[in-house]
Amino acid sequence: MTHEQGMAIVGSVLEGASGPVSVYVVDDHGELVAAASMDGAAPDTRLNAERKAYTAARSDATTTRELAEKVRDEPAELASFDPRFIFFLGGVAAFSGERRVGAVGVSGLAGDEDERLAILGLRVAGLDPPAGV
Repeated sequence: MTHEQGMAIVGSVLEGASGPVSVYVVDDHGELVAAASMDGAAPDTRLNAERKAYTAARSDATTTRELAEKVRDEPAELASFDPRFIFFLGGVAAFSGERRVGAVGVSGLAGDEDERLAILGLRVAGLDPPAGV
């Protein structure tokens, strides 16, 4: 994930959002590449966006949706994850070809809308969301 790609994702998310959101873009290790919070975004959206991006970059799942579905009925597995992982919708891994290069997390709207904005941002930046998303 380049800084240029990260900024393109941030710009796309901010432009496409129907209300105030926070967006975090991270590399494949979950380290910050670019971020922004819109005026009026609730303070907790910053932490949630960061954790969504981190989760999608670092977990074996490619979206926070996929990870939440995987552990929904498994309390022991849920408890064993990295404590920074989050299971709210809106975290999506970024791919260049078949290689995971990072992820984006969006927070502030309904989960489905956060996820849609993350996917849109990836496409605008010339990156691919996970297959089937």
